[in-house]
Amino acid sequence: MTRLRDRLGSRPLGEGGFTMIELLTVMAILLVVLTAITSVLVSGTKAELDINNRFQAQQEARLAVDRMRREIHCSTGITVTSASSITVTLPAPCPTTGGSAQNVVYDTVNVSSGRYQLRRAGVRIADYLTSGSAFSYVAPSAAALGKLHVDLPVDVTPTNALGRWELQVDIVLRNTTRA
Repeated sequence: MTRLRDRLGSRPLGEGGFTMIELLTVMAILLVVLTAITSVLVSGTKAELDINNRFQAQQEARLAVDRMRREIHCSTGITVTSASSITVTLPAPCPTTGGSAQNVVYDTVNVSSGRYQLRRAGVRIADYLTSGSAFSYVAPSAAALGKLHVDLPVDVTPTNALGRWELQVDIVLRNTTRA
């Protein structure tokens, strides 16, 4: 009987297996490795989303300034109401007027704490600005025509100082004369 018990209690040669402790150890190691890989993938996905949002905001600012420059060069005059608002007077021949003279207002509006949007005639054309003071006017002199200085600081995540990008442009007002 002891022989039978010894035979049944021991594993036959050639039929190896794993103990419960070995299985639990391997599963714990696998869990640690998968957790590390998952966290790397999640942080990579967040970084890609952040970069895409930054690119989008910067591209919107570039396109807005390009459109503003084209309209200002075509205009018969601008009125700087404040550092956050200008009015551009467009004559009928300008391509964006549709055949009739009109005044177009560019302004910045605060949409949330520290986040501003640049609008053209009430329609958003750039977002994630960190300042509402976008415009300053330089009067014409004997040496130069008048200029509109446009400053658009863009930051999708204002809490991160590394993400700030600033677009500064001087648009020459072709409709002014030298003093």
